[in-house]
Amino acid sequence: MDYYRPEKLDDALNWLSEHESNGTRIAAGCTDLLAMTENSSLAGHVLDLTGIEALRGIEQTEEHWRIGGLTTWSDIVNASLPPAFTGLKLAAREVGSIQIQNRATIAGNLCNASPAADGVPCLLTLNASVELLSNAGRRVLKLSDFIKGPRQTALFDQEIVTAILVPRSAAAGIAGFSKLGARKYLVISIAMVAARLVLEYGRIKTAAIAVGACSPVARRLGNVEELLVGEYADKALCARITDGMVAENLSPIDDVRADAAYRSLAAGELVRRTVDRLFSGRPELAA
Repeated sequence: MDYYRPEKLDDALNWLSEHESNGTRIAAGCTDLLAMTENSSLAGHVLDLTGIEALRGIEQTEEHWRIGGLTTWSDIVNASLPPAFTGLKLAAREVGSIQIQNRATIAGNLCNASPAADGVPCLLTLNASVELLSNAGRRVLKLSDFIKGPRQTALFDQEIVTAILVPRSAAAGIAGFSKLGARKYLVISIAMVAARLVLEYGRIKTAAIAVGACSPVARRLGNVEELLVGEYADKALCARITDGMVAENLSPIDDVRADAAYRSLAAGELVRRTVDRLFSGRPELAA
Protein backbone atom coordinates (compact mmCIF):
# COMPACT_ATOMS: atom_id res chain seq x y z
CA MET A 1 0.00 0.00 0.00
CA ASP A 2 1.17 3.51 -0.89
CA TYR A 3 0.11 6.24 1.57
CA TYR A 4 0.44 9.92 0.66
CA ARG A 5 -0.44 13.03 2.68
CA PRO A 6 0.35 16.15 0.64
CA GLU A 7 0.04 19.75 1.77
CA LYS A 8 -0.73 21.19 -1.66
CA LEU A 9 -3.76 20.47 -3.83
CA ASP A 10 -1.70 20.25 -7.02
CA ASP A 11 0.46 17.55 -5.47
CA ALA A 12 -2.64 15.59 -4.50
CA LEU A 13 -4.07 15.80 -8.01
CA ASN A 14 -0.79 14.73 -9.60
CA TRP A 15 -0.45 11.78 -7.26
CA LEU A 16 -4.07 10.77 -7.82
CA SER A 17 -3.63 10.82 -11.61
CA GLU A 18 -0.70 8.41 -11.25
CA HIS A 19 -2.48 6.00 -8.90
CA GLU A 20 -6.13 6.10 -9.96
CA SER A 21 -6.01 2.66 -11.61
CA ASN A 22 -4.77 0.96 -8.45
CA GLY A 23 -7.81 1.16 -6.18
CA THR A 24 -6.89 4.46 -4.54
CA ARG A 25 -9.01 5.56 -1.58
CA ILE A 26 -9.37 9.24 -0.71
CA ALA A 27 -9.33 9.87 3.04
CA ALA A 28 -10.53 12.97 4.88
CA GLY A 29 -12.35 12.56 8.21
CA CYS A 30 -12.51 8.75 7.78
CA THR A 31 -15.56 8.53 10.07
CA ASP A 32 -17.42 6.56 7.38
CA LEU A 33 -14.50 5.28 5.33
CA LEU A 34 -12.98 3.17 8.12
CA ALA A 35 -16.36 2.06 9.42
CA MET A 36 -17.24 0.56 6.04
CA THR A 37 -14.11 -1.60 5.74
CA GLU A 38 -14.06 -5.09 7.23
CA ASN A 39 -10.28 -4.96 7.75
CA SER A 40 -8.10 -3.26 10.31
CA SER A 41 -6.67 -0.98 7.61
CA LEU A 42 -7.72 0.41 4.24
CA ALA A 43 -6.94 -1.67 1.18
CA GLY A 44 -5.07 -0.22 -1.79
CA HIS A 45 -3.43 3.17 -2.06
CA VAL A 46 -4.58 5.98 0.24
CA LEU A 47 -4.55 9.69 -0.53
CA ASP A 48 -4.93 11.58 2.76
CA LEU A 49 -6.23 15.10 2.16
CA THR A 50 -6.12 16.30 5.75
CA GLY A 51 -2.87 18.23 5.25
CA ILE A 52 -4.32 20.52 2.58
CA GLU A 53 -5.47 23.56 4.55
CA ALA A 54 -6.70 25.28 1.36
CA LEU A 55 -9.58 22.77 1.24
CA ARG A 56 -10.91 23.78 4.66
CA GLY A 57 -12.95 26.82 5.58
CA ILE A 58 -15.91 28.96 4.50
CA GLU A 59 -15.70 32.15 2.50
CA GLN A 60 -18.02 34.49 0.65
CA THR A 61 -17.20 35.37 -2.95
CA GLU A 62 -19.00 37.62 -5.43
CA GLU A 63 -21.14 34.71 -6.63
CA HIS A 64 -21.16 32.07 -3.88
CA TRP A 65 -20.71 31.04 -0.34
CA ARG A 66 -17.86 28.57 -0.76
CA ILE A 67 -17.54 25.72 1.75
CA GLY A 68 -14.23 23.87 1.38
CA GLY A 69 -14.50 20.11 1.02
CA LEU A 70 -12.48 19.48 4.21
CA THR A 71 -14.66 21.79 6.30
CA THR A 72 -15.86 19.85 9.34
CA TRP A 73 -19.32 19.90 10.86
CA SER A 74 -17.89 21.68 13.90
CA ASP A 75 -16.51 24.34 11.56
CA ILE A 76 -20.01 24.84 10.17
CA VAL A 77 -21.60 25.03 13.63
CA ASN A 78 -19.10 27.71 14.69
CA ALA A 79 -19.11 29.73 11.46
CA SER A 80 -20.76 33.12 11.13
CA LEU A 81 -23.34 32.48 8.42
CA PRO A 82 -26.64 34.07 7.31
CA PRO A 83 -29.94 32.74 8.77
CA ALA A 84 -30.51 30.78 5.55
CA PHE A 85 -27.78 28.40 6.79
CA THR A 86 -29.48 27.73 10.14
CA GLY A 87 -30.86 24.43 8.86
CA LEU A 88 -27.38 23.30 7.89
CA LYS A 89 -26.07 24.31 11.32
CA LEU A 90 -28.85 22.35 13.03
CA ALA A 91 -28.07 19.33 10.87
CA ALA A 92 -24.37 19.65 11.68
CA ARG A 93 -25.17 19.21 15.37
CA GLU A 94 -26.93 15.93 14.53
CA VAL A 95 -23.97 14.27 12.77
CA GLY A 96 -22.88 11.70 15.34
CA SER A 97 -21.07 12.81 18.48
CA ILE A 98 -18.97 15.93 19.08
CA GLN A 99 -15.88 13.85 18.29
CA ILE A 100 -17.39 12.85 14.94
CA GLN A 101 -18.37 16.45 14.18
CA ASN A 102 -14.78 17.52 14.84
CA ARG A 103 -13.46 15.06 12.24
CA ALA A 104 -16.18 14.40 9.66
CA THR A 105 -16.14 16.61 6.57
CA ILE A 106 -18.96 17.98 4.48
CA ALA A 107 -17.46 16.54 1.27
CA GLY A 108 -17.18 13.13 2.90
CA ASN A 109 -20.86 13.29 3.84
CA LEU A 110 -21.74 13.85 0.18
CA CYS A 111 -19.30 11.30 -1.26
CA ASN A 112 -20.58 8.65 1.14
CA ALA A 113 -23.97 9.20 -0.52
CA SER A 114 -26.06 7.69 2.24
CA PRO A 115 -29.83 8.22 1.85
CA ALA A 116 -29.73 9.35 5.51
CA ALA A 117 -26.87 11.86 5.12
CA ASP A 118 -27.92 14.72 7.38
CA GLY A 119 -26.32 17.49 5.33
CA VAL A 120 -27.92 16.70 1.98
CA PRO A 121 -31.51 17.98 2.47
CA CYS A 122 -30.23 21.28 3.86
CA LEU A 123 -27.81 21.76 0.96
CA LEU A 124 -30.60 20.98 -1.50
CA THR A 125 -32.69 23.80 -0.04
CA LEU A 126 -29.66 26.07 -0.54
CA ASN A 127 -29.44 25.12 -4.25
CA ALA A 128 -25.92 23.86 -3.62
CA SER A 129 -23.50 22.66 -6.27
CA VAL A 130 -20.39 20.50 -5.94
CA GLU A 131 -17.01 21.59 -7.29
CA LEU A 132 -14.88 18.73 -8.64
CA LEU A 133 -11.24 19.10 -9.61
CA SER A 134 -8.73 16.90 -11.42
CA ASN A 135 -5.74 17.41 -13.66
CA ALA A 136 -8.19 17.28 -16.57
CA GLY A 137 -9.99 20.38 -15.33
CA ARG A 138 -12.80 21.67 -13.12
CA ARG A 139 -16.44 20.58 -13.11
CA VAL A 140 -19.38 21.99 -11.17
CA LEU A 141 -22.45 19.80 -10.75
CA LYS A 142 -25.72 20.51 -9.01
CA LEU A 143 -25.92 18.47 -5.83
CA SER A 144 -29.01 16.72 -7.20
CA ASP A 145 -26.91 15.56 -10.17
CA PHE A 146 -23.86 14.63 -8.09
CA ILE A 147 -25.58 12.07 -5.83
CA LYS A 148 -26.93 9.35 -8.13
CA GLY A 149 -28.23 6.85 -5.57
CA PRO A 150 -27.25 5.01 -2.37
CA ARG A 151 -23.41 5.03 -2.24
CA GLN A 152 -23.33 6.29 -5.84
CA THR A 153 -21.99 9.62 -7.05
CA ALA A 154 -20.92 11.24 -10.31
CA LEU A 155 -17.32 11.56 -9.05
CA PHE A 156 -14.69 10.41 -11.57
CA ASP A 157 -11.70 8.32 -10.45
CA GLN A 158 -9.17 11.17 -10.65
CA GLU A 159 -11.40 13.85 -9.11
CA ILE A 160 -11.51 15.43 -5.68
CA VAL A 161 -14.50 17.29 -4.22
CA THR A 162 -12.86 20.62 -3.49
CA ALA A 163 -15.86 22.69 -2.41
CA ILE A 164 -19.61 23.02 -2.02
CA LEU A 165 -20.95 26.19 -3.61
CA VAL A 166 -24.10 27.97 -2.41
CA PRO A 167 -25.31 30.79 -4.68
CA ARG A 168 -25.61 34.12 -2.91
CA SER A 169 -29.18 34.30 -4.17
CA ALA A 170 -29.98 31.14 -2.15
CA ALA A 171 -28.40 32.50 1.03
CA ALA A 172 -31.59 34.44 1.75
CA GLY A 173 -34.44 33.89 4.17
CA ILE A 174 -34.70 31.66 7.22
CA ALA A 175 -34.15 27.93 7.49
CA GLY A 176 -34.76 24.97 9.78
CA PHE A 177 -34.11 21.26 10.08
CA SER A 178 -36.04 18.42 11.74
CA LYS A 179 -34.90 14.85 12.29
CA LEU A 180 -36.69 11.77 13.60
CA GLY A 181 -34.81 8.78 14.97
CA ALA A 182 -35.25 5.96 17.45
CA ARG A 183 -33.58 8.09 20.14
CA LYS A 184 -32.49 11.69 20.63
CA TYR A 185 -28.74 11.46 20.01
CA LEU A 186 -26.25 9.47 17.91
CA VAL A 187 -28.93 8.12 15.61
CA ILE A 188 -29.44 7.47 11.92
CA SER A 189 -32.54 9.23 10.64
CA ILE A 190 -35.88 7.56 10.05
CA ALA A 191 -36.92 10.76 8.30
CA MET A 192 -35.59 14.31 8.17
CA VAL A 193 -36.73 17.59 6.68
CA ALA A 194 -34.96 20.80 5.73
CA ALA A 195 -36.80 23.99 4.86
CA ARG A 196 -35.81 27.48 3.73
CA LEU A 197 -38.35 30.28 3.35
CA VAL A 198 -38.06 33.88 2.17
CA LEU A 199 -40.87 35.94 3.71
CA GLU A 200 -41.97 39.34 2.45
CA TYR A 201 -44.72 41.31 4.22
CA GLY A 202 -46.06 38.12 5.76
CA ARG A 203 -46.22 36.20 2.49
CA ILE A 204 -43.89 33.47 1.29
CA LYS A 205 -41.79 34.74 -1.61
CA THR A 206 -39.54 31.67 -1.94
CA ALA A 207 -39.87 28.14 -0.53
CA ALA A 208 -37.40 25.26 -0.58
CA ILE A 209 -38.38 22.01 1.17
CA ALA A 210 -36.40 18.74 1.09
CA VAL A 211 -36.85 15.33 2.72
CA GLY A 212 -34.08 12.82 3.44
CA ALA A 213 -33.95 9.16 4.54
CA CYS A 214 -37.24 8.45 2.75
CA SER A 215 -35.91 7.83 -0.77
CA PRO A 216 -32.71 6.52 -2.39
CA VAL A 217 -31.56 10.16 -2.43
CA ALA A 218 -32.91 13.20 -0.59
CA ARG A 219 -35.57 15.03 -2.62
CA ARG A 220 -37.01 18.51 -2.94
CA LEU A 221 -40.80 18.70 -2.63
CA GLY A 222 -41.77 20.80 -5.63
CA ASN A 223 -45.53 20.47 -5.08
CA VAL A 224 -45.28 21.62 -1.46
CA GLU A 225 -43.09 24.55 -2.48
CA GLU A 226 -45.66 25.60 -5.08
CA LEU A 227 -48.42 25.43 -2.46
CA LEU A 228 -46.52 27.76 -0.13
CA VAL A 229 -45.28 30.44 -2.51
CA GLY A 230 -47.47 33.53 -2.51
CA GLU A 231 -49.47 32.50 0.56
CA TYR A 232 -49.60 34.08 3.99
CA ALA A 233 -47.39 32.30 6.52
CA ASP A 234 -49.82 30.95 9.13
CA LYS A 235 -50.99 27.72 10.74
CA ALA A 236 -53.87 27.37 8.30
CA LEU A 237 -51.35 27.11 5.49
CA CYS A 238 -49.38 24.44 7.36
CA ALA A 239 -52.55 22.37 7.67
CA ARG A 240 -52.89 22.36 3.88
CA ILE A 241 -49.62 20.39 3.60
CA THR A 242 -51.04 16.87 3.62
CA ASP A 243 -49.23 13.58 4.13
CA GLY A 244 -50.31 12.60 0.63
CA MET A 245 -48.67 15.66 -0.92
CA VAL A 246 -45.40 14.86 0.78
CA ALA A 247 -45.59 11.14 -0.01
CA GLU A 248 -46.02 11.85 -3.74
CA ASN A 249 -42.36 12.81 -3.89
CA LEU A 250 -40.96 9.92 -1.83
CA SER A 251 -40.23 6.20 -2.14
CA PRO A 252 -39.49 5.04 1.43
CA ILE A 253 -38.33 1.53 2.26
CA ASP A 254 -38.91 -0.95 5.05
CA ASP A 255 -35.83 -1.54 7.20
CA VAL A 256 -34.81 -2.14 10.81
CA ARG A 257 -35.46 1.51 11.75
CA ALA A 258 -39.00 1.88 10.38
CA ASP A 259 -41.38 0.64 7.71
CA ALA A 260 -42.29 2.62 4.60
CA ALA A 261 -45.76 3.61 5.80
CA TYR A 262 -44.41 5.07 9.03
CA ARG A 263 -41.71 6.99 7.16
CA SER A 264 -44.32 8.56 4.88
CA LEU A 265 -46.44 9.72 7.82
CA ALA A 266 -43.38 10.94 9.72
CA ALA A 267 -42.15 12.95 6.73
CA GLY A 268 -45.49 14.73 6.41
CA GLU A 269 -45.57 15.64 10.09
CA LEU A 270 -41.96 16.82 10.06
CA VAL A 271 -42.62 19.07 7.07
CA ARG A 272 -45.56 20.72 8.82
CA ARG A 273 -43.65 21.15 12.09
CA THR A 274 -40.56 22.58 10.42
CA VAL A 275 -42.53 25.06 8.33
CA ASP A 276 -44.69 26.08 11.31
CA ARG A 277 -41.61 26.78 13.41
CA LEU A 278 -40.19 28.97 10.70
CA PHE A 279 -43.48 30.87 10.57
CA SER A 280 -43.08 31.38 14.34
CA GLY A 281 -39.47 32.49 14.01
CA ARG A 282 -38.17 29.54 16.03
CA PRO A 283 -35.96 27.49 13.69
CA GLU A 284 -33.74 26.46 16.61
CA LEU A 285 -36.61 24.28 17.86
CA ALA A 286 -36.80 22.36 14.62
CA ALA A 287 -34.08 19.83 15.47
